Amino acid sequence: MSKFFIHRPIFAWVIAIFVILAGIVSITQLPVAQFPTVAPPTITVTATYPGATSETMTDSVLQLIEREMNGSEGLMYMESKAPAGGQGSLTITFAPGTNAELAQVDVQNRLSRALPRLPSVVQALGVRVDKAMSNFLMILAFQAESGETARDDIADYVNRNVLPEIQRLDGVGKAQLFAAGRAMRVWIDPAKLQGYGLSIASVNAAIAAQNQQISGGALGDVPSIPGTSMSASIVVPGQLTTPEQFGQVVLRSNSDGSTVRVKDVARVELGTESYAFNSRLDGKPAVALAVQLTSTANAMATAKLVYDKMGELEPYLPTGVKWSAPYDTSKFVKISIEKVVHTLIEALVLVFIVMLIFLQNIRYTLIPTIVVPIALLGTFAVMLAAGLTINILAMFAMVLVIGIVVDDAIVVVENVERIMSEEGLPPKEATLKAMGQIQGAVIGITVILVTVFVPLAMFSGATGNIYRQFSLVMAISIFFSGFFALTLTPALCATMLKPIPKGHAHDKKTGLLGPFYNWFNRRFDAGTKQYQRAVGGVVKRTFQSMIVFALVIGGVVYMFSKLPSAFLPTEDQGYVISLVQLPPGATLERTSQTTTELEDFVLKQPETGHIVSILGFSFAGTGQNVGLAFTTLKDWNERTAKGSDAESYAGRLMGGLMSIRDGFIYTLVPPSIPELGTSNGFTFRLQDRANKGHAALLAARNELMAKANQSPVLAGVRFDGVDDAPQWQVNINRDAVAAQRVNMADLATTLATALGSSNSSDFPNKGYMQRVTIQADAASRMQPEDVMRLTVPNADGKLVELSTMVNAKWVTGPMQVTRYNGYPAMSITGQSKPGFTSGQAVAEMEKLASALPEGFGYEWTGQSLDEKKAGSSAMLLYAFSILAVFLCLAALYESWSIPLAVMLVVPLGVFGALAGMYIRGMPNDIYFQVALITVIGLSAKNAILIVEFAKDLHAQGMSAYDAALEAAHLRFRPILMTSLAFILGVVPLYIASGASAASQREIGTGVFWGMVIGTPLSVFLVPVFFIAVFKLFGKKTPNDQLPPGSAPTSVVHGGSHHD
Repeated sequence: MSKFFIHRPIFAWVIAIFVILAGIVSITQLPVAQFPTVAPPTITVTATYPGATSETMTDSVLQLIEREMNGSEGLMYMESKAPAGGQGSLTITFAPGTNAELAQVDVQNRLSRALPRLPSVVQALGVRVDKAMSNFLMILAFQAESGETARDDIADYVNRNVLPEIQRLDGVGKAQLFAAGRAMRVWIDPAKLQGYGLSIASVNAAIAAQNQQISGGALGDVPSIPGTSMSASIVVPGQLTTPEQFGQVVLRSNSDGSTVRVKDVARVELGTESYAFNSRLDGKPAVALAVQLTSTANAMATAKLVYDKMGELEPYLPTGVKWSAPYDTSKFVKISIEKVVHTLIEALVLVFIVMLIFLQNIRYTLIPTIVVPIALLGTFAVMLAAGLTINILAMFAMVLVIGIVVDDAIVVVENVERIMSEEGLPPKEATLKAMGQIQGAVIGITVILVTVFVPLAMFSGATGNIYRQFSLVMAISIFFSGFFALTLTPALCATMLKPIPKGHAHDKKTGLLGPFYNWFNRRFDAGTKQYQRAVGGVVKRTFQSMIVFALVIGGVVYMFSKLPSAFLPTEDQGYVISLVQLPPGATLERTSQTTTELEDFVLKQPETGHIVSILGFSFAGTGQNVGLAFTTLKDWNERTAKGSDAESYAGRLMGGLMSIRDGFIYTLVPPSIPELGTSNGFTFRLQDRANKGHAALLAARNELMAKANQSPVLAGVRFDGVDDAPQWQVNINRDAVAAQRVNMADLATTLATALGSSNSSDFPNKGYMQRVTIQADAASRMQPEDVMRLTVPNADGKLVELSTMVNAKWVTGPMQVTRYNGYPAMSITGQSKPGFTSGQAVAEMEKLASALPEGFGYEWTGQSLDEKKAGSSAMLLYAFSILAVFLCLAALYESWSIPLAVMLVVPLGVFGALAGMYIRGMPNDIYFQVALITVIGLSAKNAILIVEFAKDLHAQGMSAYDAALEAAHLRFRPILMTSLAFILGVVPLYIASGASAASQREIGTGVFWGMVIGTPLSVFLVPVFFIAVFKLFGKKTPNDQLPPGSAPTSVVHGGSHHD
């Protein structure tokens, strides 16, 4: 193959140019993301039941829907949440790889089976099905700077004109407005109603009857009488549009001609549909709109669409209203990718410097430098075809691959240069001879490195998606690297290099860098001679060498057992999330005051950019006593001081806000992969499997949390939900109701309307249909006595006071009911204490949960579930990778013994990688595992270079001993050069800072130390392995019987038996 391209260099360039063009086109087409699509598809079903308690919502709505969802294809787990107030949701999570569109259709079909059994109110308000992820991509805030437009007017405008536009964008799964549009509010005064002898139900009926759309038909419509010359539509304005018109609605006409109108018993105004949420930006009132992605959407692309759309809508916003995106997670993605691109360029420059020092000739150095970008561009082309994205993992793979691509090219160039200088051959002939010697090694190295990475792609689940992207990019780049090492590199060597007179390779160098090169060569030659002597000594002491090797293996086993495990490092993504939780039963007003304290504290911190607060909403549930705040930090360049990273910042907020009296505030760093949840740490679900009831589940939860908070491993363990609160229970005396001839339906309507709210009908408001909502005025529903004074009409039309039909008492009850996989559950989250990892935290929680009373079980969800799955398969993965390499080597060399000599080198690199992680206190997580696999491949590569040459020399008649020493001597320079190039290539990763630094440092550390410690060990021990394996399994030749060093050495500098 190489011979063909050496004779036809233009052909080699044509292939390269095609690859370059394909790569450039692909880069413009490839989508950019933070991670590959990791999150499993999720479908959310939302139902509304106004005024229902959490238990009513669960029993009469969610449980029925839940039952139908069982057996849905690809279902992984489901969780329902029913907060008090009547908005319940069921989140169904499917296995990764499930088609989200088909899953949504399946959920819709199953929901239609449950719909007929749901209460009529729930059916009337509609049950929504969305495919959106749980975390927010971004939050848009709308604010009137000068205050000329009221917040409610801004909310109405956004609800009408902005929300639908954002919902229509590609990739948006759900857009949630933390405010509400306008509604006609009828505030009833029950005392006045009583005075007129009217009931609340009669107000409801009167408005519904008099606010109707009437279709009037037409004058002169066909069939008409002959001679009719015109026709006209009849318009009857039946619907009311203003508060004044609603006030004029007649409730009763008296015989004396007087009337009782709505305005006599109620206050009518244009209010808002819901008062449940409030939002602020930097402490000032604002309207917040949160955007959630679909599970398959691309964050960068969707964020760009949102910005473009808002740019279009901006000129039409009401006067003085400005929009901003104070919270936007896609910025982190963009900056992270830019960071890794810089790292890529730095790595290229460092590798170039190493090659220039060793090769000391710009022509030699240019050849590998030309090949690297071409191999990377080829990878981009295949990525586009395979449907991958440009993400942090793909970019990491490219940084690591630079070293490997350069290695292949260096091996070729270095060998050509050696043959030219030793034998005085012209470039073309030298290249032909050199390729004959090393073609086998290059193919061997390529096959090995590809087989090391391919098993990574076989993983399942979220971890599989992370590995797959990385391994495919590595494998594709390495394939291109090997391909060009056999085609383009030899063609370039044959055409670009100048001939060297025989034996003149070591002439003194002149020019600018001449003195440095001469000094370097003197030192390097002296070093090589020392190495030769040392290797000779090591090889003679096989027994001592094997003891060292045994100690290395012991070290590997010890460090593996001691290295803590984790899933992913915590990244500084440039924002933190604060959860505000007040005591049960606290009002929105109190939540607002506590949130103000948080805002004041945050805005005083030098790192703060913006803070968006949402009152009445939290990821744990909704209610008056909860709130959520997103704090965006300034750019990473402005936060270089120690302690200004997100984790330290979150710790400072936690500490600074401990003194708050009313409620507590948790500040969390978001997880590295936002799609896998909303907080870092573990997510645990305690389940009531034996139907013991809410009180028993609560007691079990308290017991478990008390133990967890005393544990030395766990920190910040908390209940992730809404606590039970005081409730006022009204018990109906059915005998009294029957005796006073009151209809139960009227009683229910009176309570629901006065204390909840009822929608009587809709009305047109500036071209948009909005609700008419009837409710008792605030002043008459604050105390229990106010409720007891409500009246209900009986069959004779007389009003009966509620107090004669019911009795009431105070109880404590759930403000939110959660069910996980069909069992009542409590959600508990927490982290590991500093010095411990998430893997240890998971194990500790399992240990504590095993001591729970009978009938209680637990399950993991989200990131913790993936971590459990990933942990169990890591060892299998390493074993499979090593086995695959062994089998491929055996096939290549048609021998079982040579691969063994190569495989024995693996523990040396692993020892280095583990030692590096140990020194820097990093855990064994996904990034380290990726680094480790890379190190295994590179260690094997260095060994192949020596073993391949030793095998050829032995075949030419040298003894095994001399062949091993000569091969080690010949390959010392390229091994050192390629390893140094690789080590310096990962230095930018090793010392990374700023966005996505944690993951860069982890990969960098593993690979850096794996090579720094593994390379020196392997150049001494590989000859020992070769001889040891040869003694045990190899075919002996007459020369092997001679004492070491006495074999004829005439063949050393010749070609090889490939010639």
